[in-house]
Amino acid sequence: MELNTIKPAVGAKHAPKRVGRGIGSGLGKTATRGHKGQKSRAGGFHKVGFEGGQMPLQRRLPKRGFKSLTNARNVEIRLSDLQALPVDEIDLLTLKQSGLVDIHALSVKVILSGALSRKVVLKGIGATKGAKAAIEAAGGSIAE
Repeated sequence: MELNTIKPAVGAKHAPKRVGRGIGSGLGKTATRGHKGQKSRAGGFHKVGFEGGQMPLQRRLPKRGFKSLTNARNVEIRLSDLQALPVDEIDLLTLKQSGLVDIHALSVKVILSGALSRKVVLKGIGATKGAKAAIEAAGGSIAE
């Protein structure tokens, strides 16, 4: 076998359909477009979802549900993350500067995961019931 003798497998390639080339071709006259109607004409075009003037399906069905855009900007952090921070007074700006939360975060909540053995003061940061108990057990406080 040589590169100049390679051919595609039999049946893998076929000639494109040539329409509108006379009655003998079997694809003459209407050229596979059918008879009359908008789609048979040159430039026959309609929008996606158009149903001939009937109310389209996407408008007949009721709107449902809601995806909050701010939900992605609410962040959770662990107690073990607070343990690793070198500062004692922690607020949203401190967490952003340390790289623990994204700079676009709007709110932060501490969850009970990991351990906290030192005193920390949270300012403007929420905490779950268990996390709050763990922070206060370590001698810390939450000022909201």
